[in-house]
Amino acid sequence: MILVTAREMQEMDRQAIEAHGIPGLELMENAGRGATDVLLDQFAGRIKSGVGIVCGKGNNGGDGFVIARYLADRRIDVTVYLLAAAAKVKGDAAANLKRLAALKIPVIEIPDEDSFSRVKSELSRFDLLVDAILGTGLTSDVRGYFKTVINFINSLNRSGIPVFAVDMPSGLNSDTGQPCGSCVRAQGTATFALAKIGHYSYPGADYTGKLEIIDIGIPDAVVEAVGPRQYLLTAEQIRAAFPIRAADTHKGHTGHLLVIAGSTGKTGAAAMTAVSAMRAGAGLVTLGIAESLNSIMETQVLEAMTSPLPECGCGKLADTAIDDIVKLADGKNCLAIGPGIGQAEETRSLVKAVIRRINMPIVIDADGLNNIAGQTQLLKKRKAPTVLTPHPGEMARLIGTNAAEVQQNRLACARDFAAHFDVHVVLKGAATVIAHPDGSAYINATGNPGMASGGMGDVLTGVLAGFITQGFTLEAAAHAAVYLHGAAADTLAQTVGPIGYLAGEVMSAIPGEIKKLLDSQIPKPSPK
Repeated sequence: MILVTAREMQEMDRQAIEAHGIPGLELMENAGRGATDVLLDQFAGRIKSGVGIVCGKGNNGGDGFVIARYLADRRIDVTVYLLAAAAKVKGDAAANLKRLAALKIPVIEIPDEDSFSRVKSELSRFDLLVDAILGTGLTSDVRGYFKTVINFINSLNRSGIPVFAVDMPSGLNSDTGQPCGSCVRAQGTATFALAKIGHYSYPGADYTGKLEIIDIGIPDAVVEAVGPRQYLLTAEQIRAAFPIRAADTHKGHTGHLLVIAGSTGKTGAAAMTAVSAMRAGAGLVTLGIAESLNSIMETQVLEAMTSPLPECGCGKLADTAIDDIVKLADGKNCLAIGPGIGQAEETRSLVKAVIRRINMPIVIDADGLNNIAGQTQLLKKRKAPTVLTPHPGEMARLIGTNAAEVQQNRLACARDFAAHFDVHVVLKGAATVIAHPDGSAYINATGNPGMASGGMGDVLTGVLAGFITQGFTLEAAAHAAVYLHGAAADTLAQTVGPIGYLAGEVMSAIPGEIKKLLDSQIPKPSPK
């Protein structure tokens, strides 16, 4: 499912009009008609005393004018509130505004705060408010009059009047999902042609509410010509990545993963990473652990093998373990390093040596990332593929900023790092972002706030590495791991409760989520 930036959507509109001869009025008509259908589908049962449509002077307001006409056609009482003088409305929006006058649909001009103050009480009488003020393309903070209007709409929303947004909640950055100062909080949104990045990025998803996409007639050739490179992960895409196992498959066919993880007090991270890889279907897993912890790990991981490695004391791996790790890596399909490994100086040296010397796909997580902060140029020298799985704080340390800055534009942050260092980046968090070296990026919509507990990242690392071990491409492995990890948590949120389920339970739920995807692909036994 394609996601677009504001600039890409503007270019698609331009090409549809100029290169393909589709009138702008036709696109606006399709948008308004489709948005009306969505509005009625979502809110028809609530509309008794009427709908108030708050419109700006641009094309977003023009879409609102069309909605007003279609609602009136259905004998719904509708009033348009125009946040400008009618003379300021131009182009296709002006043409649709004139049609309202011809149909005697009420349009109240409120171009300033004084006039707005006189209609506030009117707005509170409606069963539903439609936000058609700003639309896409906003990058600077909302100020002045528009801020006053948006804040008042939100106050009515809090009092129980739902809001339906046209294309994009006004005040929401469509490229980042960040509110620009003030932002309308909608219960439902109808967007046009393609969803925007901000609809699925947080906190934008919360402001968007229930999203529906309206086909307004943009030709496929236009979408291909503009070539957006952002996508939403879908079950269909993930399902297609899974190979069907032959009936005579054995553990030698499904890969061998090497995990380097754990330290004193953090053996659970190592255990969950190793076992999660097996839950994802990896045939064999060997866990490299500090030698003093090996006996503990043998009781925690029954299905995985363990290998004691030299340590620098207190259960932390020493840099002298590198030769042992190189030997262990022989014949393996993937290496995962970092969960619970700690940041002792010798461990830091070991992590850097592993990155330099191991010539196979590597998944780097947690302290594996913290140990290379400030020395990320190491990544550029690798010949084999690399996947990084940072949370925002770890990402900030890698690029020398803070987590708040990372969160302001998660997609751009992950994409820039992936392209610069030729790595795959899984930037964890609500709406996890997956960015690839070729510039493509994906947003995940599975998962929920109950995942805010320890160990979830260790499970994801194990699942991701487990898929790579089985022969998935790194792109497919990252997509499937992130999607299924979140889907398993969603199932637990429904069956166990929205909070309080554990990372180990998510790990155990992974096979069930894979089954949901693959039920239709399981080969039937041959008749005897």
